[in-house]
Amino acid sequence: MSSTPIRSLSPQQQRLRLRNTLLRWLRSPVHLIGGLGLLFLAYTIVWPVISILISTFVWKQQDMRVTAEANPGHFTLYHWQRVLASDISTSLFYKPVLHAGAVAVTVAILSMLLGCGLAWLVTRTDVPFKKGITFLAVIPYLLPSWVIAQAWLTFFKNDKIGGTPGIWQSLTHLSTPDGLAYGFLPIVMSLTIHDSVYFFLLVGAALSSMNTQLEEAASISGAGRLHILRKIVFPLMLPAILSGFILTFTRAISSYGVPAILGTPVDFYMISTMLYSSMRARLTTEAHVLGLMLMLISMLMIYWNSRIMGRQRSFVTITGKDSPRTLLTLGKWRSPVASITTVLMLLISVVPLLILLLQTFMLREGVYSLDNLTLHYWIGGSVSEINSGEKGVLHNPIFLLALRNSLLIAGASAIIAAIFGLILGYVVARGKQTWIGRTVDQVSFLPYLMPGISLSAIYITMFAKPHWIVPALYGTIWLIILITVVKELPFTVKAGSAAMMQIGGELEESAQMNGASWWRRFRRILLPLNRKSLLSAFLLVFIGAMKETELIIMLVTPRTETLTTLTFEYVEKGYTQLTNVVLMIMIGIVIAVYALATRYGKADLTTGIGGQ
Repeated sequence: MSSTPIRSLSPQQQRLRLRNTLLRWLRSPVHLIGGLGLLFLAYTIVWPVISILISTFVWKQQDMRVTAEANPGHFTLYHWQRVLASDISTSLFYKPVLHAGAVAVTVAILSMLLGCGLAWLVTRTDVPFKKGITFLAVIPYLLPSWVIAQAWLTFFKNDKIGGTPGIWQSLTHLSTPDGLAYGFLPIVMSLTIHDSVYFFLLVGAALSSMNTQLEEAASISGAGRLHILRKIVFPLMLPAILSGFILTFTRAISSYGVPAILGTPVDFYMISTMLYSSMRARLTTEAHVLGLMLMLISMLMIYWNSRIMGRQRSFVTITGKDSPRTLLTLGKWRSPVASITTVLMLLISVVPLLILLLQTFMLREGVYSLDNLTLHYWIGGSVSEINSGEKGVLHNPIFLLALRNSLLIAGASAIIAAIFGLILGYVVARGKQTWIGRTVDQVSFLPYLMPGISLSAIYITMFAKPHWIVPALYGTIWLIILITVVKELPFTVKAGSAAMMQIGGELEESAQMNGASWWRRFRRILLPLNRKSLLSAFLLVFIGAMKETELIIMLVTPRTETLTTLTFEYVEKGYTQLTNVVLMIMIGIVIAVYALATRYGKADLTTGIGGQ
C-alpha cells in the first residue's frame, strides 16, 4: 500500500495562508474590537502600573537633594526602604495604614449592620412608607461622602483648630469633645452614613429575589427565627454581604475627602491623605510606593473574598416557578417602626443638607438671628471684609469655570463610558468562549482593584509628557475624562455584557444575512435594545463624576477646576459659606439628573427593592 507524499507549502503559499487566516480573524467583530479594546486597556491600565512599579526601583534626579547616595538612572531599593524601613516609616506608612485599616474595617462592619438591617426591613416586612424610606436611603449615594463630613464639622466644630465654633457650641456654649469633632469617630460615622447604601442596594436586591417558601418550610418544621436567619437567610445572602463588605472596605481605605476634612487638621493621617501630602511635598516616588501598597491591600482583600466565595456552596433562589412572597407582619409595631426608621433616615439623609443650606444664608458663622441672614454668598459682590473679597458664587468667574468643567467632564465621561462599556460588553458576551473575550473581561476589571488616588498619582507621571502618539495630557480636561472613563470600566463593561447576553444572536445574524455591516447592526439593533442599560450606566457614571474627589484631586489645574476641587480650596481657606453654596448647587444638579433619568428613562437605582 503506497502512501501519497505530502507536499510542503512554499514560502509564498505559507504567507498567503497566514494572510488569509489573519483576514478571517479580523473580519470577526469580536476579534477586531476585542483586539483594539485590549490595546486601549493595556495602555491605560496595565502599562501605567508596570512602569510606575519599575520607576520605584530607579534613582531620580530629584533624589540628589535628599541623599548623596543618589545615582540617577540606576537601580535602588532606597524608596521602598524609606517608606517601609526607615526612621520616618512610622509616620509615613505604618501609622497611616493602621488608621486607614481601622477606619475601613469599622466602616464596613457598621455599614453592613445599617444597610442589611434596613434592606431586611424594606423587603421582608410589611412596614409602610417603603418607597419613601428607600428614596431616603439612596440620597447619601447621590452626595459626595465629604458632604456629610462638612455637615458634621459645621455642627460639632470646636476651638481645637481655631475659627468660629460649630452650631452645637454656639447654641449650648458647651465645647464639643475633640474626639467627637475630629479624628477616628467622625470619619467613621461620615463614611458609614454614606457607604451603607451599598449594602442596602446589594442585599436588598438579593432579598427581593429570594423565595420566602424556604423560610416558611423551615418555620413549619419547628425552626426558630434566629435559627432560620443563621442557617438559611445568612448563607443565601453571603455573596451579596461579602460584595458589599469589599466594596465599602476598599472605598473607605482609599477615601480622601472625609479624612482630609475631619482628620488632617488634628494630624490623623490615613494612607490616602499621606499619599496626597507626599505628592505636594514632591516626594513623588515615595507617593508611588504608598499608592502601590494601597493597591496591594485592596487586591489582598478581593483575593480573600474570592477564596471565601470559592469555598461556599451555591444555591438556586430564583426558578421558573414563582410564588407570592410572604412578608413578616409587624403588628402593633408597624407604625412605631416606620416612624423611627423614617426619622433616622431623615437625620442621616436630609438634616445634613439642611444644616449646610442654612449656613449659606448666614453672614457671620455662629450668629443665629434673623438680622444675620443674607444672600451675599450666593449673589453678592466683592467686599474686602468678607472672605478676602471673594464674590458670591453665582457672580464668581472661577465658579462658572468649575461648573462648566464639571458638567463637561461628567457628561462626556458618562457618554463615552456607557458606549465604550457596551461595546466591550459585546466582546465579552459574544466572545465568552474565546480567549479574547475572557481577557477583555478580566483586564477591564483591574481599575476596580486600584484606589482612585493611587491611579491618579500614576496618571500624573504617565501623562506629564508625550508618549508615542499621545500628547502630554496633564493640565487638560481630557486627562480627567480619560481617568474617569477608565475607573468606571469595571461597572460599565459588566453592565454592558449583562445586557448583551439578554439579546439573542439571531437578530444580528438575520441583519448580517441582509448585508448590514456590524456598525449598522450595532446602531440600529443593539443600541435601541440596550437603551435602558445605557441610561443606567450613564446615570451611574455621571453621578460618580460630578461628586468625584479622590480620582481627580491631584490632576486638576487652575484651568481644569471642578466643583469638587473648588469646594476643597474654599475649605482650606476657611470660606465655609462659599463651600456650602457650591455643595448645594452640585447636589441640586445630581438630584435633578437622577430625577429626570428616573422619571423619563426609568433608570431607577432602587428597582427591585421592596417590591418596587
